Amino acid sequence: MTVPSRILILVAAVAVLAAVGLASVLHASARADRRDREQAGGPRVTAGAVTLSGAGRMVFRNMAWGPHRDEVVSVPAGDPSGERTASGVKCLRFHAASRTGLCLQAVHGPVSDTYRALVLDARLRTVHRYGVPGIPSRARVSPTGHFAAWTAFVGGDSYAGTDFSTRAAIVDTRSGELIPSLEDFRIVKDGHPYRAPDVNFWGVTFAADDRTFYATLATKGHTYLVRGDLRDRTVTALRSNVECPSLSPDGTRIAYKKRVKGLPADAPWQLYVLDLRTMRETPSAERRSVDDQAVWRDGRTLVYALPGDYGADLYQVPADGSGRARRISTAAVSPAYVP
Repeated sequence: MTVPSRILILVAAVAVLAAVGLASVLHASARADRRDREQAGGPRVTAGAVTLSGAGRMVFRNMAWGPHRDEVVSVPAGDPSGERTASGVKCLRFHAASRTGLCLQAVHGPVSDTYRALVLDARLRTVHRYGVPGIPSRARVSPTGHFAAWTAFVGGDSYAGTDFSTRAAIVDTRSGELIPSLEDFRIVKDGHPYRAPDVNFWGVTFAADDRTFYATLATKGHTYLVRGDLRDRTVTALRSNVECPSLSPDGTRIAYKKRVKGLPADAPWQLYVLDLRTMRETPSAERRSVDDQAVWRDGRTLVYALPGDYGADLYQVPADGSGRARRISTAAVSPAYVP
């Protein structure tokens, strides 16, 4: 092949690559532009004042395309698919209780994103700010509002497999004191102290006594429900095959996702409820795989997210195994109920 021919081939290849790159950029730009425009048929969202006080509201992250995508929004708890009031505060994960909010955010940089956790007051103003070492995945505020917890992926990006690492942190929202990792707690398993280099924690949920919490412990390819003590800095394994626990308002039951044999490897979970007094578990009527940490709307109803056209939709199902699951809101994730 002659030198001129080689040059022509090289020039043609460069032109093709440039065209592909330009097409990709234009496609991404067009998609971003569509995400910023309100879509016909989607939920109605308007800017306004959102607070974490006031009777009968549900707050969550709005996933609908438009200028208020990713913002914390508020709707009447009795009308979860109704018009949304947008706060202007954007979060990847969100939770709230007793006039205290927790917002996990992405901070977009020129090269890569970083992440942070914001403790918010009742008017969604920042009270404390903390760096988060990876992609946020779980957020939870205690019933009293005195503690908040978050989980982040620091290796891998899915709970479905085993190739991931997480960090679970707890903060005292009054003093600002941070426990950066539950891995520093003493672990009791099968009645004996336990240590292993592969320990991971995620999915914290709090009791109302400002001392007790529950979480997921993963080690040696297995997951466990653990009960934690904030004063003694200990966690005790209670039961295997429990992930992302959520404690009921009366503290007697835990909703969680359980790996069920026969389901696909990338979607292996179903939603169960465990009675802490009898340790008897009951499957919910939701038969789809739920990769979420459910919340309790009240003592009878669980609310959780499943994939939807705009990222996620919210569903509810009775906690006693009866009834059926039904969708209550589209383009929504990370719900919390403000009494």
